[in-house]
Amino acid sequence: MKVVILAGGYGTRISEESQFKPKPMIEIGGKPIMWHIMKEYSTYGHNDFIICAGYKQQYIKEWFNDYFLYNSDVTFDFSNEGNVTIHNNVSEPWKVTVVDTGLNTMTGGRIRRIKQYIGDEDFLMTYGDGVADLNIEKLIEFHKSHGKIATLTAVHVDQRFGVLDINREDLSVVAFREKSQADGSRINAGYMVLKPAIFDYLEGDETVFEQEPLRRLAEQGELKAYKHNGYWQCMDTKREMDRLEKLWASGKAPWKTWE
Repeated sequence: MKVVILAGGYGTRISEESQFKPKPMIEIGGKPIMWHIMKEYSTYGHNDFIICAGYKQQYIKEWFNDYFLYNSDVTFDFSNEGNVTIHNNVSEPWKVTVVDTGLNTMTGGRIRRIKQYIGDEDFLMTYGDGVADLNIEKLIEFHKSHGKIATLTAVHVDQRFGVLDINREDLSVVAFREKSQADGSRINAGYMVLKPAIFDYLEGDETVFEQEPLRRLAEQGELKAYKHNGYWQCMDTKREMDRLEKLWASGKAPWKTWE
């Protein structure tokens, strides 16, 4: 399956870093958080990525273009017409398509703009600022088992997001609502599986994926929740970035499922 990563927003809540680069390119352990997310998917054999870029999209393109230089020893031989030799090449089995989906495009509009790269197959989609120790294959198996248009991953977290009402019997998402005090409900953590029919719910650049499209899917019984009880953490703030950095430095990062 192809993996779509939303990486075009401004990242205003972490402006200390995002004023210089897109939030998905903010580094944890010397690598962009998006690299960590891609490594998660690659662990399960999903290596075809479509990056929905926007804000400072050139930074993302340049980073991938220079990936070999960043991860290998390099000899610049100026005595030989500037010949460049790359040593100990550390490559990934990735195919990466970076798409400029617009500077001010909303999340649903960004997904809509990459339709031509998807084809007629189901695809994976997540946000470029959250990591998890999720078993991707079990997520896909769950998606295939129910046959609905969309599956999202639902997690428990300290409540500061809108929450999900989930039918306990068949795991259908019944509604989205604002959090309440001491709310123990789950939230949408991304890590979605989507059928191509999702594009019928995306009308234009102003479409916010998490609002009308997901609400309509929920009302129509076309949205299921895969419950993840393990680790998940987004990186919205400097504090969360520092928390992830500390975990990585400790050698005990829960999302590091690769060798």
